[in-house]
Parts: sequence; C-alpha cells; structure tokens
Amino acid sequence: MKINNALFTIAILLSINTFSQVSFEKGYYINNAGKKVNCLIKNLDWKNNPTDFEYKLTENSEPVTTTITNIKEFSILGKSKYIRHHVKIDKSRESINYLSIEKGPIFVEETLFLAVLIEGKASLFYYEKSNLKRYFYESDNHKLEQLVFKSYLTYPNYEKYDKSEVAENNQYKQQLWSNLKCKAISLSQIERLKYKKRDLVNFFTKYNNCDKSNFTNFEKSKKLNRKKLLSISVRPGLNNLSCELDNNVTSLFDLDTEFDNQSNFRLGIEAEIIMPFNKNKWAIIIEPTYQYFKTDQEITYLISPIENKKSTVNIDYSSIEIPIGVRHYMFLNKSSKLFVNAALVFDAPISTKISAKREEGGELINLDIVSNMNLAFGIGYKFMNKFSLELRLGNSRELLNDDPSWHSDYKSTSFIFGYTLF
Repeated sequence: MKINNALFTIAILLSINTFSQVSFEKGYYINNAGKKVNCLIKNLDWKNNPTDFEYKLTENSEPVTTTITNIKEFSILGKSKYIRHHVKIDKSRESINYLSIEKGPIFVEETLFLAVLIEGKASLFYYEKSNLKRYFYESDNHKLEQLVFKSYLTYPNYEKYDKSEVAENNQYKQQLWSNLKCKAISLSQIERLKYKKRDLVNFFTKYNNCDKSNFTNFEKSKKLNRKKLLSISVRPGLNNLSCELDNNVTSLFDLDTEFDNQSNFRLGIEAEIIMPFNKNKWAIIIEPTYQYFKTDQEITYLISPIENKKSTVNIDYSSIEIPIGVRHYMFLNKSSKLFVNAALVFDAPISTKISAKREEGGELINLDIVSNMNLAFGIGYKFMNKFSLELRLGNSRELLNDDPSWHSDYKSTSFIFGYTLF
C-alpha cells in the first residue's frame, strides 16, 4: 500500500511539474483592428476547437492569454490555422439514444474559431467539441455555411425502434454538387462521399486542383508534422510476485498462507497507438505478456480433533496477460519524456493448478485457477523514442474465481525494460 501511495504521489507531482513543457512555436494573430502580430503561440495541438490561446511576443517574455472576443485569426506557421466566424451550427447529436424525428438541421448561432483544413478557391473548415463534429465551407461565389449531415428517426415511437428506422439527411452532397461543380468531379463521386475529414479534404483538394488554383492543405501539413502513430516494442523485465490463500468454509486447514515472494522473468510485446491530438501526449497501449509463478508452502491440516499432519501446497501458474490501457506522456526535452499509464489486465491462464497431497496418501487440495481481471498502474521514462524503463504495480487478482470457499490475493510489481522496434 505504501508503494502504491508513493507511485500515485510521484505521478501527480510529475504531471504538475511537466504540464508546462508544451512548446511555444512561431505564429501570428490578427486582432479586431485587423493588425497582424507575429508571436510565439503555445501549441496544444487542440482536439476540441479552442476559445482562447497563450502567446509570447518574444522567447523571454511572459505568456499572455487572449480569447476569441479579441482575435479574428491565429496560426501556428506550417501547422494549423483558426479563423473566427459567426455561424449557424446544427448541434444535433448522432447517438441513437438522442435522435429525433426531425429531418432538418436545428441551427443555433455561435461565434467560433473554425479550424482551416483547406484554404483556396474553395475552403473547408472544421469544428469539433466532444462528440460533435461539423464541417463548413465557402468559395469565391458562396458565403460560409455548414455542410449539413444529420441522422434522424423515421419512426415516431422513441421507445421502440431499430436500426432500420434510422435515416440520414445527406444535404451536404447536394450543397457540394450545386455550388462546387468541376469537370473532374462526377455526381457518382459525390454520392459516395462520406461526411468524414479524409473524404472531404480529398474532395476540396480535387476541386481546387480543377483549374490549378493555389491552395493550402493544412491537414496535409499537420500529418507531415506528426510522428508515427503506431509503434511496436519488445518489453522484457522482472516480476516480483506475491500470493496469499485462505479457505473461508472448512476448519480442516490451518491455512491463512502467505507464500514467499518470488522474482522471475516476464516478456511482453507492446503495441502503442498515439492519439493524433494534444501533441502526441496520449496513447492507447496493448501488451500481451507471458508471466509465471511457481512456488510451494508448507501447511498444517487436521486428521482428528487432536492430531494434525503437514503437507505442501504447490502453485503452478503461468498465463498470458493482456493489459489494455491509456498512457500519458510528459515531455522533458526533445529526447526525453516521462509517462504514466493505467490498464485493465485480462488474463489467459496456461498452467493452472493449486494442489497438495495428504501425508497418508490421496489429494488434499486440487484447484483449477480461473482468474479475474485486475488493474495495473505504471510510471516510466523513455529516451529517444527507443529505450524505456517502467515500474508497474498490479493490484489484487483473484485466482480462484470459480470456487467461493477459497480466496486468493495475487499481486505483482514489475520492472520493465522496453526497446522500440519500429
């Protein structure tokens, strides 16, 4: 418990101390008077469209926070651009539990920073907040408006519907076909167009290429600046394992046994998927890992009210653990970063036996291991995106889930070395 508390405290302190490590990068903003100011902008690689941002006029000046009410436009050079627009936006939710029978969009007016995806003869903009994703467009001949997509119910009874009663308003296809005609784009191509970032970026790229007009693809620039999103690492290490057994039903055993701690080898292969926002600071991790625990402990059992004998309980337990979780990076400099992670650990036992023999012959204990899921928490350091060290703690795992008369308390502490293959 003390180790767990210490790990939690260290993680909190590291999070506080390294939160400010996101860099200020060259950019500019345009204020309400139309004045363009070159500056350094704190690049948070926003997932949700911002309403404010921090900037510095020089490398050594104090950061200043400004908001959407003061700024018409801001950009981090070569990476992203946001323009303030007063728009009509439909905020209808796409979750099936919140669909209505209203086919048309329900617009509300808001002032937003829209992210520029394509800027040219025809421009594409993007807005995201939580699960809400909306696209806007404008062209030389058409003022800015939302591209309309909406799911709705065709059956008025909200308490009883199935997927066949969910329809889609794909008005955005008609908008594009009517207002952005191009010889290189056919009606069938628009009919296949999905309300997705990649599809729409490709469409606006193709449209702007129709007459070879100049345009900027900020989405392409962003992808070029991102690091690879998937990495595979081999992760050998050392496990320190402990286990306790007790029986809550019978008085046959004098058994409240804590087995000696055991240290042994573990080997994992980790797939890490970096999330494409917030400067690559968040990741999903999956790490199939081989581990084993083989030990024994002497116990005493009764053969009569006045006589007892001794036996040895043997645990032979090996498994493939599959932790699935999230990781958060805290950058120290260009080559070093700290991380914390939390995972839900699924367990697939391979060798699954807890047994003991009677001194006078025959079986005393014969249990098959059926394990539960458990949680694991880790803290570590990564260097040059190649080498890593991690301390990971696993909380209590029940090994005898199918036998209510027995209880186990299996815990692990792991010291893991990682080497990223690609």
